Amino acid sequence: MDFGVIGTATIAQERFIPAIAKTDHTVIAVASRTEEKAQTVAAAYDIPDAYGDYDDLIQNAEIDAVYIPLPNSEHAHWIRKVADQGLHILCEKPLGVTASEARTVGEYCADRDVTLMEALMYRYTPRTERALELVNEELGEIRSVAATFHSELRGLPTGIRFDPDLGGGSMLDVGVYAVDAVRLFLGTPDRVSATTLDMHDSGVDTQMTAVFKYDENATATVSSSFDTAESQYYHIIGTEGWLTAEPAFSSPDVNTSINYDIDHRRIAETFSPTDPYKREIQHFVDCVETGRSPRTDATEAAKTLAILDAIRESAETDTIVTVN
Repeated sequence: MDFGVIGTATIAQERFIPAIAKTDHTVIAVASRTEEKAQTVAAAYDIPDAYGDYDDLIQNAEIDAVYIPLPNSEHAHWIRKVADQGLHILCEKPLGVTASEARTVGEYCADRDVTLMEALMYRYTPRTERALELVNEELGEIRSVAATFHSELRGLPTGIRFDPDLGGGSMLDVGVYAVDAVRLFLGTPDRVSATTLDMHDSGVDTQMTAVFKYDENATATVSSSFDTAESQYYHIIGTEGWLTAEPAFSSPDVNTSINYDIDHRRIAETFSPTDPYKREIQHFVDCVETGRSPRTDATEAAKTLAILDAIRESAETDTIVTVN
């Protein structure tokens, strides 16, 4: 499959394009806001075509699919424009800044018979798959989940992560992982109570903590931040045992592990280094070729964003909010 990439974000250059090189697929075109930047990236990664305009790239007749690593607020707009060209879409998380946006682009792509997948890479690792298997088969009734992704951003609070007009903030940048993990292992909460902080008066949340309440005798906590030391984990407690993964989300180049205790037997499982971006690309291509819905499709993305919508509303109103 031949890919085009619209945007030259760090994740595209350091993760996606190198991951494509490990597969049978190819990036044949890249676009940036300036042709000079596009040509620089194209030369660095041996990409044949470079464009200074995203519209020019998506009209390239040789492209089968497009990868979108643009700022969060631009995802929904460019998903629609790419779908109008009949091209399949792998878009970085989140698919939109609200659940409504994710649902809308999902329906838009379905109407055009285009595969749309959210690039939520941690969901495609053997460790996450094994953790989900243990949760479903060994831990009994899940009563509690805690998930955290704190990212240490040094220096001045500038760039897209601190720009409210571009969908910045810790929730949509790293908090989405923690929220998605809770939903994966425990399901969508019924009610949310949340607090957010803006430590730099930037107009976005730089720290978030939320408590999830379930009608089925379960609770969860999530947190995200730009202002603390790096920390990312999930901890799951059931009636028959517990399981922990740390670091839980972004660790593609090292051994990873899960630790768990079931029936008072404590076990550590280690997983060899794997490239989650390569695995998500392979899953995406397989879904395009078979017509199957991706594991992280627009419906899944909208469910996670519905929780983030509730977190945002709860923090703004200082009330407990029912998840839609």
